[in-house]
Amino acid sequence: MSPEPNIERILFTEAQVEQRIAEVAADISRHYAGREVKLIGVLKGSVFFLTALARRLTVPVRIDFLAISPFVSPKGAPGVVRIAKDLDDSIEGEHVLLVEDIVDTGFTVRYLLQNLAGRGPESLGLCTLLDRTTRRIVQVPVDFRCFEIPDRFVVGCGLDFKQLYRNLGYIAVLKHD
Repeated sequence: MSPEPNIERILFTEAQVEQRIAEVAADISRHYAGREVKLIGVLKGSVFFLTALARRLTVPVRIDFLAISPFVSPKGAPGVVRIAKDLDDSIEGEHVLLVEDIVDTGFTVRYLLQNLAGRGPESLGLCTLLDRTTRRIVQVPVDFRCFEIPDRFVVGCGLDFKQLYRNLGYIAVLKHD
């Protein structure tokens, strides 16, 4: 039984989330051994995941954020992505890891990766808490992922519904009416 009345079921418990983030952090630390990595979080959803991940990394870490404003066409099709808050610092010559809460269709991530690649980083990777490959339209290289999920609306660990549920320590399917 979920402690939240609007939760249908818990997909991953808090313990499972913490364990998997620790495993992915170990993989990232091995990959970037001897180098400094800049984590770039996509606001607002990535904040909880990025924080948990950064605490477990054993390599030097810098953090920056950007925010996006996706445009959806009147027919509901994905449209143009606009950067609403850009990075505070340059990423030229740095090892950059884009940190997302969820990779879904791939449109937004593809845009962000292309945009960041144009800024001259030494390397550019992608890490996501959740990967919903069943909805992928545009293929994007996911270097590090915690969980693959089914095509259901999920909340928790930064993911929200109308700005609620981000603070849940677990990942759950939201009830739909």
